[in-house]
Amino acid sequence: MSIIKMLNEFSSENLMNKKSSRRDMFGTLSSFGKKAAIAAVPFGLASKSTKATAATSMFFDHVGPLQLALTLEYLEAEFYLKALESGVLEGGSRSETAFMQISKHESAHVDFLIAALAEDSIDSPTFDFTAGGAFDPFNEGDTPMETSRAQLLVLAQAFEDTGVRAYKGQAGALMGTPYLEPALQIHSVEAKHASEIRRIRGLKGWISGSERGDGMPAVTQDVYTGEEVTSQAGIDLVGYNYGNSPIVGDVTAAVTQAFDEPMTGETASAIASLFIVNES
Repeated sequence: MSIIKMLNEFSSENLMNKKSSRRDMFGTLSSFGKKAAIAAVPFGLASKSTKATAATSMFFDHVGPLQLALTLEYLEAEFYLKALESGVLEGGSRSETAFMQISKHESAHVDFLIAALAEDSIDSPTFDFTAGGAFDPFNEGDTPMETSRAQLLVLAQAFEDTGVRAYKGQAGALMGTPYLEPALQIHSVEAKHASEIRRIRGLKGWISGSERGDGMPAVTQDVYTGEEVTSQAGIDLVGYNYGNSPIVGDVTAAVTQAFDEPMTGETASAIASLFIVNES
């Protein structure tokens, strides 16, 4: 299936498969580029279960944001494990070493989120890291090994940059809960992962505008849409003199690099949906 067709037809109604029962939290198709599947109820705004309400009545709703985080962590954890098992990464290379360590981190994140959600935890979806045949990151087809290796790093970059922005986007929904601090702790580690993967690919560790880097397919554009912002809190930073010492070089690029932008739950779930098998 082509990426365009997949974006038009993909449905993620089974994304939130609760351990005790399935919740109908997904299903409607909404506009996202060429219409990717997105959550019918935005993450971070989902209602608490009765049991969760009794336990957390003093807090804001943490269930939706943590379920989104867990889904993304499931995706990353499985991706890195499969990558290491595939043999695509060169033994002893910087990329293999990084993937081994990142894999441990993502597994720890999964364990934490499952424990934090308790009865509101969800099962891992079934993932298709080929995105319907658009990629061959684990060299399971006829793709040359070098191409699979490049695709593997491209997907790692997209997943990590999505995770960084998604955690930031859900921070406000976690205000007043005991989960804001650990979410921010995970967020900073995901940012370190993203920087390391970008450097392995020969890129700078930060994002300039909405640039994705060479070799990133068009389907990843929404990972970076909105990163070109140059105003923060109503302050236009382009043209500012900082202590009478203006930024040297590309001012706009420097300003966009200095501030990463949040991602909505809808966009994050839509990106994840591209790699989730529709089980209906």
